[in-house]
Amino acid sequence: MHIDINCDTGEGIGNDEALMPLITSANIACGYHAGNEGTLRTTMLLTKKYGVHAGAHPSFPDRENFGRTEMAVTPQELYHFVSKQLHLFDKIAAECSVSFHHVKPHGALYNMAARNMELAEAFAFAVRDFKSHLIVYGLSNSFLVSKAKKLGLPAKHEVFADRTYQDDGSLTPRSQANALIEDEDKAVQQVLQMIEKKTVTTNSGKEISIHADTVCLHGDGQHAVSFAQKIFHALQQRNLVDKAI
Repeated sequence: MHIDINCDTGEGIGNDEALMPLITSANIACGYHAGNEGTLRTTMLLTKKYGVHAGAHPSFPDRENFGRTEMAVTPQELYHFVSKQLHLFDKIAAECSVSFHHVKPHGALYNMAARNMELAEAFAFAVRDFKSHLIVYGLSNSFLVSKAKKLGLPAKHEVFADRTYQDDGSLTPRSQANALIEDEDKAVQQVLQMIEKKTVTTNSGKEISIHADTVCLHGDGQHAVSFAQKIFHALQQRNLVDKAI
C-alpha cells in the first residue's frame, strides 16, 4: 500500500520548491485566500518539474483572514465561488499543460464542508458539475467524503501529520493551544499510527478509528520542510510512499 502525501502550496510562503520532492500531491491556492494567477502558474510548473499531482485549493473569499474564518454562506453561494476557482485553476493548468488531479477545500471552508451536510453537498456538486473525474480530498470520515462518493466522485480520506484530533474525529480548532503538533517525532508517530493501525489518539487519550488515504503536511509551519523530510523518509523506509528522491 502506498499513501499520498499532500501539501498546501502557492500561498506565498516561499518554500514550495523545497517541499515538492517530499510530496506526491500539491493543493494550490486559487486566489481567494492567497495567491493569484502568477503563483498558480509558477506552482503548477513546479508540480510538473517534480512529478507531483496538481490540485485546486479553493477557499472562502477571505484574503484578510487567510480563509481561516468561518463565513455564513448559502449552498448556492458556495457552489458559485468554488466553481469560479475551479475554472481559473483549469484555465492555468491548460496553459501549463498540467493535469488537473484533485480538489481540496481550504481552511474554514474545509472544516464547514466536513461537518455541514448541505455545504458538503454543494461543494461536491460544484466539483462534479465541473469535471466528474476530479478526486475530492476531505477530512477522514467526514460529510464531504461521503457526499462526494454518493455523487460518484472519487474521494480520499485525509489525515493530518501536524494537527491534533478531538474525540469526534474533528481537528482541534487552531484557537486552542494544543491544536498543532510541533514535535517532529510525535508527528511521525501519529502518521504511522493512522496508516498502520488505522487509529489516532485524541487529545483526551482516546483511540478512535480513522481512514488514511492521504496525509497533509502544512507548508506554512515554522519547520515545514524539516517536518516534511522526517515524515517522507519514515514513510519511504516502510515502502509506504511511491516516490524516490
